[in-house]
Amino acid sequence: MLYPRSNEARTVLDLNGIWDFQLDDGHAFEQGWWKQDLPAPEKVSVPASYNDQFCDVKVRDHCGWAFYQRAFELPDILRTQRIVLRFGSVTHKAKVYLNGECLGEHEGGFLPFEFEIGARLRPGKNRLTVAVDNTVDYSTLPIGNEAGAAFFGSDLPDIPAVNATRQAPHNAPNFDFFNYAGIHRPVKIYTTPSVYIEDIVVIPVCEQGKWKVCYRVTGSAKDEKVAKVSVLDKKGDVVGETTGNEGEIAIANPHLWQPGQGYLYRLRVVYGEDVYEEKFGLRTVRVEKTSFLINEKPFYFKGFGKHEDTETHGRGLDEAWNVKDLNLLKAVNANSFRTSHYPYAEEMLDLCDEEGIVVIDETSAVGLNFLWNDPLGWSKFRTQEHHRQVIRDLIARDKNHPCVVLWSIANEPDTEKQPEQARDYFAPLYALAHECDPQNRPVSLVICQNDYTRDLCAPMMDIVLANRYYGWYVFGGDLDAARRAMQKEMEYWKSLEKPFMLCEYGADTVAGIHNMAPNMFSEEYQVECLKTINDVLDACPFVVGEHVWNFADFATIQGTLRVDGNKKGAFTRDRRPKLSAHYLKARWREIPDFDYKQV
Repeated sequence: MLYPRSNEARTVLDLNGIWDFQLDDGHAFEQGWWKQDLPAPEKVSVPASYNDQFCDVKVRDHCGWAFYQRAFELPDILRTQRIVLRFGSVTHKAKVYLNGECLGEHEGGFLPFEFEIGARLRPGKNRLTVAVDNTVDYSTLPIGNEAGAAFFGSDLPDIPAVNATRQAPHNAPNFDFFNYAGIHRPVKIYTTPSVYIEDIVVIPVCEQGKWKVCYRVTGSAKDEKVAKVSVLDKKGDVVGETTGNEGEIAIANPHLWQPGQGYLYRLRVVYGEDVYEEKFGLRTVRVEKTSFLINEKPFYFKGFGKHEDTETHGRGLDEAWNVKDLNLLKAVNANSFRTSHYPYAEEMLDLCDEEGIVVIDETSAVGLNFLWNDPLGWSKFRTQEHHRQVIRDLIARDKNHPCVVLWSIANEPDTEKQPEQARDYFAPLYALAHECDPQNRPVSLVICQNDYTRDLCAPMMDIVLANRYYGWYVFGGDLDAARRAMQKEMEYWKSLEKPFMLCEYGADTVAGIHNMAPNMFSEEYQVECLKTINDVLDACPFVVGEHVWNFADFATIQGTLRVDGNKKGAFTRDRRPKLSAHYLKARWREIPDFDYKQV
């Protein structure tokens, strides 16, 4: 799906700003709220989560449907073109109505969707209503618990006072971040000519030291029109051109896209009266034995797992924070991050393309775990077809981004308790990701703290990605034991002869707590915990990266496990550095992006 861009053939209008908002009182659909003005609306900002924009626990912890509404007008001159309404993301399910008519529904809270609306527009003002459902359960991604289960799948205690109390409907997420909801990314109307460019695929190829870009243009007229295609360099000069809906263009004197050097070309496509320019970078990605290669050089990941999470905006797009976060990454000499645990905004990936930040792009499949002795096993989850669609849509959206070097199809699924079922679930998804990606990037999933010797999914991935909390959840406070446990585990992964990357490790740390003798929750303990694990990683040539958990503190649901959120950040939620940020800055300064280890 192409991002809306304005040019000589296309117009983009922004519907962001202040909308009307009202929580469903249980009668919204019965009363047909989408057919009229909302009965008792309040004001809300779009894009943003709605949860923290109000001073009411009922809004913050709401479970179920909420309604957004606004009016808009379009210039008459645009009505001669094809008109499309596009949502960057709505979490987790959306029903969209225009002038009382349902345009359609969308499931999945982190990817875009759109509707053609030209035939349904009225002269003058039009009413747009969006119903948003934030419910998470065994059918959604991310996963929510059902039947009143609490966070991490634990049951309510079996005592009379609890059994006699029936809780109101509420979400019980099986994931450790706040279940923010709402219209999270921009709402846009864009126009195209009636015959238009549907999609563009860009594949950079290097053969015997010579670079070319292979491309494929899909147009609405199918084979009835022929595209004119040219490649422009960063200065706007044409460096190659051809004609055809599919083909290749050789690029002389190439400038490569590399970590820290985000050189971008533009593929300009003229298709009938339509025009579109897609940015791309010249770079290759592949796995060779125990190395992860970018442009045929062994790359070492230095960075973090992150979250789209800020005060007030919640999970909503905030481009100022995106710029700040990338500047902080560069300040501590990081070169990469993972979009834990869902696809991030396209605007963030555009920035990473420009800045040369490497991205592991992850689906929203988090929470497929904690089965323990559940007799239903994997059959309790009703997610596989939705999971397939998320993979298709993610790769369709992000396929041309040079910053994306690796697909992660899940975070911490239960790949050990029910191994045969897990393999049957994930093997087709692994194959699907490869099938969908024109650039055939490596594919993996991130395994949780488990009996790694029984894990049947990690060994079949292109690279082993693991989350490990030795020194925190395992051997908390005992870093000597943490070191020995990590060393023991790495002996096993070495035997697989695959690249290994640690995607999460660290310790909860309350900013301002200091101790001469480091202990848990102090800033000093976080540093010593990271040092302990890093010492082990440095001794293993097959380790190709380290992503600390987490970049910054972030919001979670209420519970005894969390005090005002998860505190594992190297930065506070408002991006103030802890001691660990300074430690990582010094460590990563000495680790080059390429050729860090001799294999």
